[in-house]
Amino acid sequence: MQSAPDELIEVLRETVVSLVRRDGPDLTARQLSIFLIVYLGEGPHTVRGLASALNVPKASVTRGLDRMSKFELTHRRTDPQDRRSVLVQRTVKGTALVREIQAVMGEAADALAKKLNLRKAHASSHTH
Repeated sequence: MQSAPDELIEVLRETVVSLVRRDGPDLTARQLSIFLIVYLGEGPHTVRGLASALNVPKASVTRGLDRMSKFELTHRRTDPQDRRSVLVQRTVKGTALVREIQAVMGEAADALAKKLNLRKAHASSHTH
């Protein structure tokens, strides 16, 4: 689906609203950003690297990871090769959340495509 900015923002809105309405953790924008970088980006991920990628202090990433760890969406462990560094790892629950987000976004995109197709059909029926 080729999307105009208005259509993309509609898919984002529907996705965020669905995530807020469902049972489960309610992540802030910063937490969701950290989460998506960990799950969609090439690892290994470190607190330092996440802070750099988001241009935020390491303490902000640590707070976000504290919350996500509480919900078992991420797991942290000390890097065995550099004990000063903390690695951020994916979890089964986090992977399930990514799949849920993908499904919700797909449904929102499909609903929007149907809505746009109906508008096109309605507009073309009025022009003939």
